Amino acid sequence: MDLGELWAIFGPGFAGAVFGAGWWFWVDAIVCSSVKVSFLHYLPGIFASLAALMFNTVNKEDLDDSPYGYGEGEWRVKLWLFIAYVVSFVSLAASVGLLIQDALVTSGPSAWTGVAVFFWWGGGE
Repeated sequence: MDLGELWAIFGPGFAGAVFGAGWWFWVDAIVCSSVKVSFLHYLPGIFASLAALMFNTVNKEDLDDSPYGYGEGEWRVKLWLFIAYVVSFVSLAASVGLLIQDALVTSGPSAWTGVAVFFWWGGGE
């Protein structure tokens, strides 16, 4: 077995474990936080999870490898994937912004909440 075959077998399980760990870190940070965490901190992880669902709704067979022209509905699939990538990267930027904000501001949630948002984003991807 080569590495590609092993990744095809174990990759989805590994991705699911990372997704679950991201949610676990987030729930841990919410439970252990000494101050109320605003709903704004929830948004990057929610949108990252939404982007992961968007990625998983596309079949490989729907994408054609031809560089010349598009099939019947291939442009719709590519547009859907583009929107999923945009949602994913915006949630990454938001999670990094919240991480920096939580590390610099002393009156809000602890820095662990910001780190958990970042881990949560990684789990959603």
